Amino acid sequence: MQCNMPKAAFSITNYYFDKVNINLENKPSDNKLDLSFDVKGFFESAESNYELTFIVQVTNDEFEQPLVEIQCRGIFHINDIHNADEIPEFFYINSIAILFPYVRGYVSMITTQANIPGIILPTLNLASLGPMLKQNTVIE
Repeated sequence: MQCNMPKAAFSITNYYFDKVNINLENKPSDNKLDLSFDVKGFFESAESNYELTFIVQVTNDEFEQPLVEIQCRGIFHINDIHNADEIPEFFYINSIAILFPYVRGYVSMITTQANIPGIILPTLNLASLGPMLKQNTVIE
């Protein structure tokens, strides 16, 4: 049986971590951590590629410096899109949802390898970041 489903509207082609700062020296024993997120994007219309920059900070209000600050870049290809106005709204939300598990897994793996209780980021619905990503998108 052959399936004639259309290809996904977009797909992730690559991701990488280009900035990682982890300082567990002042990790609180109660594990009360605060998370903050920043997202921005770059759309290359000639190739229909979108680069999502996803920054995650893990802080604790007792200390000035973040415990974890990670910048992850995800490269997506968007099918049949030739200008930014054609990018579907669901892309902005879903691209973040696709990239977050990689960030979450990376933070868990690196911090638990330090041979102390690691930082396990919760599973989160980050749909509220979609409009911020759209607003913070630069178009070439």
